[in-house]
Amino acid sequence: MRKQLTFVLLASYLITFAQNNLLSSKYSDTELKKVLVTQSHFQPFPKISNREAWSKLDSTEMKLIVKQAEGYLNYNFQGIPATVMLLFQRTGDRLEHEKYSFTKRTVLSYLLLAEAYENKDRFMDQIVNGVWSICEESYWGIPAHLNQWHAGNGLPDVNDPYVDLFAAETAAMLSWIDYFVGDKLDAISPQIRTRIYSETDKRIFTPLLTSDHPWMGFNKTGRRPNNWNPWICSNWLNTALLLERDENKRAKMVEKTLLTLDQYLNPYPQDGGCDEGPHYWGVAHASLFDNIVLLNLATNNAYKSLYQNERICNMGQFIYKAQIGTEYFLNFADAPPKVAVPADLVYRYGKAIEDNKMMEFGTYYQKDSVSIDRVFVRTIFELFNHDELSKIQKQLPLPKDAWYPDIHVMMARDKDSSTDGFYVAAKGGNNDESHNHNDIGNFVVYYNGLPLLIDIGKGTYTAKTFSSRRYEIWSNTSDYHNLPTINGKQQLPGATFKATNVIYKKGNFASQLSLDIAKSYPENAGIKSWLRTLKLIRGKEVQLTDNVLLTKFESVSQHFMTCFPVEIGKKGEVIIHAKGKDFQIVYDTQKLHATVEKVEMNSPEDKGVIANWGSDIYRINFSYKSNSLKSETMYQIKEK
Repeated sequence: MRKQLTFVLLASYLITFAQNNLLSSKYSDTELKKVLVTQSHFQPFPKISNREAWSKLDSTEMKLIVKQAEGYLNYNFQGIPATVMLLFQRTGDRLEHEKYSFTKRTVLSYLLLAEAYENKDRFMDQIVNGVWSICEESYWGIPAHLNQWHAGNGLPDVNDPYVDLFAAETAAMLSWIDYFVGDKLDAISPQIRTRIYSETDKRIFTPLLTSDHPWMGFNKTGRRPNNWNPWICSNWLNTALLLERDENKRAKMVEKTLLTLDQYLNPYPQDGGCDEGPHYWGVAHASLFDNIVLLNLATNNAYKSLYQNERICNMGQFIYKAQIGTEYFLNFADAPPKVAVPADLVYRYGKAIEDNKMMEFGTYYQKDSVSIDRVFVRTIFELFNHDELSKIQKQLPLPKDAWYPDIHVMMARDKDSSTDGFYVAAKGGNNDESHNHNDIGNFVVYYNGLPLLIDIGKGTYTAKTFSSRRYEIWSNTSDYHNLPTINGKQQLPGATFKATNVIYKKGNFASQLSLDIAKSYPENAGIKSWLRTLKLIRGKEVQLTDNVLLTKFESVSQHFMTCFPVEIGKKGEVIIHAKGKDFQIVYDTQKLHATVEKVEMNSPEDKGVIANWGSDIYRINFSYKSNSLKSETMYQIKEK
């Protein structure tokens, strides 16, 4: 199999972190084929014929699913017009196509689960309609991703399929339909399952075995793979294990999946910190976990030892360590401030790595009704694990301190295991991180679990978001983070724009992060050093201190972002009115002049910002009065 990899992927694989290879080095090609359960004997969940197992599922949950499916008995599985696919190229809109595509797949998920639970054939015709409609689509992914492949934006080249996130998810969905109701499909027409395999082989198996997609390894600038790698691999592995009957080809796909996953895991920070933020944890770290779970299901737990690996344990724990309060999570980069925690997935990850805090954290978010995850295997796990989660204590860990030295992220709160009082987080890193914002030295401040000084996070994704115009979006720039504009310059994107001299300290009474952010700005900004220290003095206040040495002075302005109304108070005080409680930013009026502006939001990207924070975003500006090249300024953030 290794001989079939192209030179580029193989060279990258051998050169970069090849000494690790945690997944692909565990078994040789021959050994892997021996430990794999054959496709005909692979039964990760009870078949539909096992009525006893399906009858034990939570009846309340399943009746809700059946009721939802009944509402889809007359659903029209529409084709996707070419003009809808062209919208992204023409206007930058990606939501209209996603509405067509994602809705169709969600409907099919409900129909499948309802049929598996009832086993009365009354949903089968609609399942066939859904399968056939999806098989007739020109592309299983979304047009927003086509620019990563040979034909570029616009309509897909059906003779050169590109496997993106949602093409892989679609294949996995179809493989579960084949697994659960395959015999019923054959009774209707043997052409249905034949077509499921044919389309999957053409669109997924062959392209992934014969072509190295850009998400598999390092990109052209040297950035390591992001969440696409484990997310797609988990659905590819899922599909191959369930659908491929040729055991040699099946083993080859598993092998290449493991090689590809090592491209993701080998360079990943040992601390397990997700630079894409907790919102992406579910499709990054958790997707890696999905792969390991599937491997163990298909090999009688031959990969169980991976759960004891320190990096994999750290990657799992990030989700609860990045929690601010019951509603909010740390949201640097493109992450939004609120996360839909996948209760069963988090619980299972915690159980696998033997972390009781993570298990309790997961069960805290268990809902009365099942949520249909587009990664369909998670939905099935949730159904069959419902009773187990219900017996576990529900509790939020809320650790007092957390430090991620590899990605330079500090988190600290006033009290351990409590949202009471101040919470602060700050970051260093570099400006070429996945889903990057130019935000070196940025920080957030919360109080009693609610936002005070915020990171705007992502807006609505459009054509501009992942293009050369990314930093025309105001919320991606340093000018609209809690950062300074220096001599008219803001931070620039790229790995060379980074934090230096990063020092973290923690203690019972105070925790702090110090870092020099000078190298995150261009040379013509005239900065020799900008040493920034964010300090939480527990039970009292948050302090931000900037020690600055410039080579020239034209203008300097420090910005703070908030989602609450702001006013200039008495001398040396800016007041933030936060949900019935006032806070103050205390500053030296001899050094600084304060102003407040409301951010205008009228671009397509701003819809996402408004959804996260509301329509009122304010920027507080502190302009330096002195033209001294050397200065020290302090801001104290405390209760009014």
